Amino acid sequence: MDKKTRLLLFRHGEVANIKEWIYNGHNDVDLSPDGVKQYEVIAEKLKDAPIKAVYSSDLLRTSRGAEMIAAKHALTVTKCPELRELHYGIWEGKTVSHIRSVFAEEVKQRYADIVNYRVEGGETLVDLADRVLPKIDQLLKAHLGETIVLVAHGGVNRIILLDILNSSLQNFYSLQQSFGALNIIDYYETGHKQIELANSTIYKERFWE
Repeated sequence: MDKKTRLLLFRHGEVANIKEWIYNGHNDVDLSPDGVKQYEVIAEKLKDAPIKAVYSSDLLRTSRGAEMIAAKHALTVTKCPELRELHYGIWEGKTVSHIRSVFAEEVKQRYADIVNYRVEGGETLVDLADRVLPKIDQLLKAHLGETIVLVAHGGVNRIILLDILNSSLQNFYSLQQSFGALNIIDYYETGHKQIELANSTIYKERFWE
């Protein structure tokens, strides 16, 4: 029988500095009150799901939501630094408007080569994929035939989804990942991979909007 491993892949909830529109990257930003509420609803909706393990990055905005899910299943969250967001180097902690003003030429260069451009002190998308995908493979092998949760970041989730689709990193920004979004991915023992659901905001009463 072809065993199926199901990954419930979430993006973290709304962040505390949402109104400032900041490149957070590896900065350890907390959830906003609304972000906490999003995960209270998510955790309640998942309370009867057959979850065997819960993972997150080691940053607060992911681990806090993951802990709320894990608490419903008497599980402990495993925090993985490999699953942090893309490192934006010297842009981290700065607003988008500041970056576009002060680093206008660098912004043009980045969007001209989104895959390989490296902000000073930061990572390329290739770097991100090279640390995320081996870790995901490791988690899947450890939980063959089970259902697991990962609360991660928009960039990390896009890398995972593009890999499922066998799509180029050039399409990184073609995939939307809303705060608190759920993606359901099934990995089969034969090697087949399938996205069952993408970017679903299940914490909303009318989540199809």
